[in-house]
Amino acid sequence: MEKDGRPNWDSPMQFVLACVSYAVGLGNVWRFPYLCQLHGGGGFLIPYLIMLLLEGLPLFYMELAIGQKMRLGSIGAWTSISPYLGGLGLASVVTSVYLCLYYNVINAWSFWYLFHSFQSVLPWAVCPINSNRTGPTEECEVATPTQYFFYRETLNISSSIEENGGIHTGQALCLVLAWAITYLFIVRGVKSTGKVVYFTATFPYLVLFIYLIRGVTLHGAINGLKYMFTPKMAELANPRAWINAATQIFFSLGLGFGSLIAFASYNQHNNNFQNQAIVVSLINSGTSIFASIVTFAIYGFKATLNYENCLDRMRLLLLNTFDLAEDAISMDSVLEWTEKLNTTYPEQFAQIADKVREGECNLEKELDTAVEGTGLAFIVYSEAIKNMPLPQLWSVLYFFMLLLLGMGSMLGNVTAIITPLRDFKIMSRMSNELFSGLVCVFCLLLGLGFTTTSGNYWFTIFNDYAATFSLLFIVLIEVIAVSYIYGIKRFEKDIEDMLGHRPNWYWKIMWAVTSPLLLIGLFIFYIINYIQGGTPTYQAWNKELGESAVTEYPVFGQVFIVLLLVSSVSCVPLTALYAFCRKRKDRAYEKRPSAVSTVSV
Repeated sequence: MEKDGRPNWDSPMQFVLACVSYAVGLGNVWRFPYLCQLHGGGGFLIPYLIMLLLEGLPLFYMELAIGQKMRLGSIGAWTSISPYLGGLGLASVVTSVYLCLYYNVINAWSFWYLFHSFQSVLPWAVCPINSNRTGPTEECEVATPTQYFFYRETLNISSSIEENGGIHTGQALCLVLAWAITYLFIVRGVKSTGKVVYFTATFPYLVLFIYLIRGVTLHGAINGLKYMFTPKMAELANPRAWINAATQIFFSLGLGFGSLIAFASYNQHNNNFQNQAIVVSLINSGTSIFASIVTFAIYGFKATLNYENCLDRMRLLLLNTFDLAEDAISMDSVLEWTEKLNTTYPEQFAQIADKVREGECNLEKELDTAVEGTGLAFIVYSEAIKNMPLPQLWSVLYFFMLLLLGMGSMLGNVTAIITPLRDFKIMSRMSNELFSGLVCVFCLLLGLGFTTTSGNYWFTIFNDYAATFSLLFIVLIEVIAVSYIYGIKRFEKDIEDMLGHRPNWYWKIMWAVTSPLLLIGLFIFYIINYIQGGTPTYQAWNKELGESAVTEYPVFGQVFIVLLLVSSVSCVPLTALYAFCRKRKDRAYEKRPSAVSTVSV
């Protein structure tokens, strides 16, 4: 315990593991591989690594320095720099609350899939029988078993955000379990969190390594790996690739939430946060690349399986149509025979031409199909797992890894709420156990809304709008405040006081010029993109067709989106206005006694 009564990490390693556990999350597993697939495989690594140097690393360093110097949570740290900046910390807390509300829902889904993995036949491997017991459920038949299990069994989803229903009991219980475990992880502050991160930060790497060994030995995995490591350099001329690289670095490192400031506030005064910032940033980016290798191996397996199934269907179609011997066409010669029969028997081939076009087999096309987010984690991976030998084992390992990644990030998310609030005297009077419990119960009760039939649509709103635009705004104001309000010279001296040396020219140029310009560019891009995008849309599940359809949000959904955006961002100007009014009031109060004494004389 320090002289100021603030607890410390037991060792610098605990702090590094806490940052790794927080920064390395679900986005590394499902967002980065999607962006690689979208932007030409390995070619995406070039803008990604450049953006790490220009934006991610300097801002990560900056937040750690602020937390360690001020030894306060986000609200107290920014208020110490300037009373007008207290709203930055408040905005971070509000954004972290929004994140906690929906992020633990993903952990609840992971629990749900994990519990269902202990069955002789995985429930997403086959369609359930209908009520008449005459065949598969209609919705599952038009979709796929993995889609049916996710949308119907897991979410029990309604057809639109306007159709609401009751709470999914199973999901609600999984959410309660997720919050109960989160509470146990944080109940004693850094003392309990510091112990937990040894497991949450390291075990996912063991699972990823096991999956890597299994993934590269799967049939067709080489096709996925070739796709990843064959860069399409033309994508470097695509501005969207650079914007997505900058955005991915920004969100992957967890900047702007206040978690890094909170974690660093428990460091010793002379802790070498510079080296730690570099190490954590490189581990985070390395994990994204490592996870992509695993994911592309599984992509290759799934794409090859789909491609070969397509060839087999085409082979049977040709055999039956042209009355050929069973062994006349092999899988390898399907495409050759298709051209040959089209040339030899054009009239007969014309009768099946439409079917051939509809079922055209193309491995490259299969690999080009990009899927992100929950679709990748809970549908595509589940599809691949069910086709592996011993699918139950791989399912347990995968969803347990997802759970640890999610829980590790939740430690940082909840700390970003609790630490700054505990800095207030009224909150510090409560015990850690009580205050942490109240925060967890509050988030749990609000989060139950995501377990209703329309809950997934509200989840999408929070995921798309609660912590994107607002975080860009928060970090932009942060870097401007440090560089031009607090001052680079002052900040240099603070760093010298902690590390024994001043930051070199690279860090100063990034903070003063490069990072602010990049953030302004991203900020403008998001505003233009939002305006040009027209009415916001979401993917509504159509059970008759067994697929998602693009649907516009109703008016109340659009109003809620605006409220989400404004509620966090408005904390900055409103708090500054409050500080200004309070300062004027204090000045007026100070002048009043002197005026009275002058009159009396």
